[in-house]
Amino acid sequence: MSNRALSPVVATVLLLVVTLVLAGTIGAVTVQSTSFREPTRVAIDVSADAAADRLTFVHQAGDSLTVQTLSIRIRVNGTPLEHQPPVPFFSAKGFRSGPTGPFNSATNETWSPGETASFEVAGTNAPLFEAGDEIVVQIAVRKTIVVEVETTAT
Repeated sequence: MSNRALSPVVATVLLLVVTLVLAGTIGAVTVQSTSFREPTRVAIDVSADAAADRLTFVHQAGDSLTVQTLSIRIRVNGTPLEHQPPVPFFSAKGFRSGPTGPFNSATNETWSPGETASFEVAGTNAPLFEAGDEIVVQIAVRKTIVVEVETTAT
């Protein structure tokens, strides 16, 4: 009996196995490199205008943020607002309608460096801030805080 007829079959099977292993490795690397990663470098400036009850946020630098994954928590002199802003929104309890920039549900899905967003706290929310009050804002992506900013209301 000759082994010659068996060699092409074995070679073909080995070639298929090597191809499948390489394809699996490439697929795993591709999926891993495109999976979600938390932003690591974000610089956001916050200002508080007590006369207008307006908070303004400027994305200064860093990674772009997907707005749907954001949450914002605001404290005035250490006390959390009774109603925290849902992001994005148009009309929400404790806030005047029509936030600007990516916080508005009718605009961009991402918040990129150079973009400004703002909203106004309604009189039905508490505590309202006055000039001189300390405002602390935490911005989180998927519940991981990426930036905490302190400012004084003017």
